[in-house]
Amino acid sequence: MRMRSNVLTVMKKELRRFFGDRRMVLTMLLPGLLIFVLYSVMGDTLVKGMMTPEDYVYTVTAEHMPASVQAMLDGADLPLTVSAAPGGDADAVREAVREGTVDLYVVFPPDFDSAVAVYDPQSGTPAPEVRIYYNSSSSQSSGAYSVMTSLLDSYESALANRFDINRSTDTAFDLATPEDTTGMFLSMLMPMLLLMLLFSGCMAVAPESIAGEKERGTLATLLVTPLRRSELAFGKIAALSLVAMVSGTWSFLGVMLSLPKLMGGEEAGLVDTGMYGVADYACLLAVILSTILVFVSLISVLSALARSVKEASGMVTPLMILVMLVSFGGMLFPNAQAGTLGYLIPVYNSAQCISGIFSLSYQPVEILLTLLSNAALTALLVLLLARLFNSEKVMFKR
Repeated sequence: MRMRSNVLTVMKKELRRFFGDRRMVLTMLLPGLLIFVLYSVMGDTLVKGMMTPEDYVYTVTAEHMPASVQAMLDGADLPLTVSAAPGGDADAVREAVREGTVDLYVVFPPDFDSAVAVYDPQSGTPAPEVRIYYNSSSSQSSGAYSVMTSLLDSYESALANRFDINRSTDTAFDLATPEDTTGMFLSMLMPMLLLMLLFSGCMAVAPESIAGEKERGTLATLLVTPLRRSELAFGKIAALSLVAMVSGTWSFLGVMLSLPKLMGGEEAGLVDTGMYGVADYACLLAVILSTILVFVSLISVLSALARSVKEASGMVTPLMILVMLVSFGGMLFPNAQAGTLGYLIPVYNSAQCISGIFSLSYQPVEILLTLLSNAALTALLVLLLARLFNSEKVMFKR
């Protein structure tokens, strides 16, 4: 009986301490609430983000379009706009498919209807071939390819297999280059890897430097010196950023050096990191530096509000979940495009810039907006940290 009474007493004391602290309760409840809200929003937009917009009309260039197929297209009411290919300029049309200005290039044999009408599937001779050129790195081109092949497959079945689609094995019908494939792959993968590596490096050093010193009482010694609070805040964030940068740089180098070998990509020609130049890596480094400043500043402010390293880690957990979900955006929404205002949103702007850099689709103004936004937020957080250092209620609360 005495043992049970003592156990219950300890339990009541711990539960009273926990539920009597609003910050600890919030730390416990916030991650679940944050995941619910973000996942609910993601659930509504996931399909839209991964698919071509419903009102999108595929652009198809056709050569020797037969009257029978044109009649099927007109009757099917498909989201296709078909135009005749310019004579003798097939290379230009294929290049347009590569660049994304044309979604599909379809080449029918001359006199297709006549050749199909007289073809005997039992003769053993090759059937008339329809060639369809597309770009697998473009969702629009892949969508147009699916729509067109589905239509032609239905027509072929009705004609008892009197023609073939993309039969030739010596012709590359997928016009996506290794650079296109690399850009699509890395633009989805790298935002997640880099942001999580950077955040992990910042989380490993910031709570210990501020909440740890506050817990041990060494921060109080610094606060009674003539040192300005703003200088202390800036010095802390600058030092922590350098340490986090070293950690992030090593992680980044490990990721980049391993990419050519990832899933045999180098040998298979799936990954070609040689397409990136000095300017691309310079922009990436600038985004990484500014992102580290934001991460360190945010974690430092939360650590200053905490009374111990353990409590600081708990307060940082919701922020880590948010960063994780934002970093997954490249994988969940590969077709999503951030507007100009999107590059003013911290963390999200970094994810979009990293994705744009690796897909070689970024603009200098996007990088500039991201750097300015991150620098402005860092400055505000440094001022906030200085105010917290000035608050005896925050610094000396036990």
